[in-house]
Amino acid sequence: MTLVSPEELAELLASGTSVRVLDVRWSLAEPDGHAAFESGHIPGAVYVDLETDLSDHTVPGRGRHPLPSGDALEASLRRWGVDDGDTVVVYDDWNRAGSSRAWWVLRAAGLGDVRILDGGLGAWRALGKPVGTEVESPRLGSITLVHRNFDAGALATLTAADAAELARDGVLLDARAPERFRGEIEPIDPVAGHIPGAVNLPSTALLGPDGRFAPADDLRALFAARGVDGGNEAGAYCGSGVTAAVVVAAAEVAGIDLALFPGSWSQWSSDPANPVETGPATD
Repeated sequence: MTLVSPEELAELLASGTSVRVLDVRWSLAEPDGHAAFESGHIPGAVYVDLETDLSDHTVPGRGRHPLPSGDALEASLRRWGVDDGDTVVVYDDWNRAGSSRAWWVLRAAGLGDVRILDGGLGAWRALGKPVGTEVESPRLGSITLVHRNFDAGALATLTAADAAELARDGVLLDARAPERFRGEIEPIDPVAGHIPGAVNLPSTALLGPDGRFAPADDLRALFAARGVDGGNEAGAYCGSGVTAAVVVAAAEVAGIDLALFPGSWSQWSSDPANPVETGPATD
């Protein structure tokens, strides 16, 4: 199960089930969501910093958000109070980006029950559910990770060479906004454009106006329109491996396996030997 509705989360929390709720608020404009967390969060939630807890910036040449180490993630999970077998619910307040990154990393590490709060904090508030400002210090958890190298973990990943091959022989989806894909603007990375042969599928196109993921049938149609039907090799990338995780999560909802290129465009474009394509996708 990839998603949990606000109603289902409320039932889980009331049932006494061992649930850890993680607040992963992050956006391109405001990567530090700690102040937002302190101003109001789901009661009992623990703040997760995408920049430090779900990335390892000491790793060179792997893009703007390299995957964390297994040891560091295990220590963070224990600090958040997570035990083996717990249900972990992750949420955010911006286009499901932070929660999908957390979902992907935790699933790649081997956690079996990780769910994204569908609609994020906005859907929780819209249901009339409470938010709190009290910051709790959970007891130390005891989880032990199954996988410690997430490039070879429970979820499929792509190297830069894999991504190039997939763009040529399979389907490589680019999750960024269309204008960034076409190379008209590039607000973050030094080079504008996309990996040659990639197809644009903005992560926001997979969400409804309420921030919830589109129904599974609609998601399948969106993927099929880009040549992804679950029977072929396919993967996704974005700017730095964050919003592409939204596409991977949506693919799982649709029953499709999709590999992630964690380094994404920030890694690809940093190597001058890699070719760059601009303009709309070509057949």
